[in-house]
Formats: sequence, C-alpha cells, structure tokens
Amino acid sequence: MLCNIVRIAGLFAALACPACTSQSTTDTDGIPSRWLPVDAFEGSPALQGWTNIDAQNDTDPFVPNPQIAKIQIESETGNRYMLRKPAADGVVGNRKAIGFRPLPVPIQVGETYTLYTRINVEFFPNNQSFGLSNSSASDIPDHGYDAFEPMIRITDKRESDGQVNDGTLTVLNGYKTYSKIMNPSTGDTARPMEPGEWYEIWCVVNNAAPEAGGQRYDLYVSGGEFKIQQRVFSGAVFRMQRTLPLMFFMVLSNTGPREAPYGNGGVKYDDIYMAPGQNLSSPLE
Repeated sequence: MLCNIVRIAGLFAALACPACTSQSTTDTDGIPSRWLPVDAFEGSPALQGWTNIDAQNDTDPFVPNPQIAKIQIESETGNRYMLRKPAADGVVGNRKAIGFRPLPVPIQVGETYTLYTRINVEFFPNNQSFGLSNSSASDIPDHGYDAFEPMIRITDKRESDGQVNDGTLTVLNGYKTYSKIMNPSTGDTARPMEPGEWYEIWCVVNNAAPEAGGQRYDLYVSGGEFKIQQRVFSGAVFRMQRTLPLMFFMVLSNTGPREAPYGNGGVKYDDIYMAPGQNLSSPLE
C-alpha cells in the first residue's frame, strides 16, 4: 500500500496512489489490528445507542424533531443501513440536525486509529457532515459544528464567500476551511459524488498533540471514480485541536436557513468500524 506523494500547489500534500489494495495491516507492535464495530445497523432495537438532537430548529411553521434518522433495508440484498436527513422534503429551517454515538473505545491522546464507513448520497441538494468528536455528550448540541475534530463533508451549497460547491467530497482542513478531495491518478479535483453509489471511506486519525505531528488525518476512498482504494487527502487538520480523547462518531445535517434553503438530501450510512493504527483493509472481508 505504498503511495507516491505529489505536492499540490500550496493546499496540501495530495497524492498519487496507483493501488492501495485491501490487505491486512498491523499495529505498531506487529500485532494484527482488529476492527471494532461502532454500528453496522443489523441489531435490534434499531439505532440503539444513538442520540438525535435538533439543536437549532428554526422551522416555520414549527415542526418538532424534524430530522429523519431511520433504518432502511435494501430490497435486493436485505442489507440494513441508516438514512439521515435534516428534515422531510419541503421542510426548511432545521439548521443543526445532530446525531452521535459513543465509540467502542475512546481514541486517546497520542493514539492513531482508522475509522471506516460506507456512505451513499440519496440525492442533491445536500449538506451533511460526519466525523469524530471529543466534546462531551452534553456539550455536543451547544458546540454544533465545533464539536467536530476530523470532519468529512458532502455538500453542493453556496458558501457565504460566494464559493459554490458541486457535491465533491470535502475534508475539513482547519477551522472552517474546507478542501476538495483529489484524484491522485490525474492530479485533479475529484468529481462530484454519484447519488445511489456506495463509497468506502477510511479516515486515518492521528490524535497526538500538534507539536508531535498530530491533530491531523488522512482520507482514503473507494467507489465512484475510484475503482480501487486511493488516498485522496493527506494531513487534513482537526477543526478545534482540543487535544482530548475522541469519544463519539457524529453526523450533522442542515437544511439551510428558511430564506435560502440548501435542500433536504439524505445520506445513507452503513458498517461503521474503527481499528487501532493505520488499517486499510476492509472490516467486511
């Protein structure tokens, strides 16, 4: 899984990875790493362990608890997954539809872990983020986006500075700074995500202190234009850099304001796992 690093003009170390194959890896002690389930959505009762809070519900007419978080089943395979939407179609003004679930073990300061999940965009327009948090459960609703540290974003919204997103997967790269992922085979920005397509995500998270080279993460993707696993971003910077144990998997979706809504597209999540060290294998094999 060796990758040739290509520097992309002043933004980040973007990458050329001709083939990051799904082989087992080992942790720093040479012991095979094991995947720990966060949630594969096959258990009962549905969504046990999740906390769902609408932290900024500005719907008008007011809709209590507008966010959608439910289990759906693929008719072809019987596979169960979680669908998350900020609100039903036509309902706007739910600005912070938050869901979070404790990790099976905290990622302590100084540790590196790999977060794995599969995601599938229901449709655009869409504005949804997911990642890891080191805020307490009681603080997450108040912190909102600032509860994130590593954070991955799916959006085609227009930013306040006029920048227009196009649905290409982005990573948070510092406080309120977002960068599109790259296709290392071409050196160009990746194409927009394809609705209805499952993407595999590996997020290698370094939770060491900043002075030790931590508070950073690398992202690997398979799916869509990435026919094999590719490293698509290197060295993205945590949002807040609080240097605390990471304790929760977190998602946040947003309809946008009532006067300028983004849209209510959902994202499907499945097979959320974590493993110590860098582990670029698949927990499903």
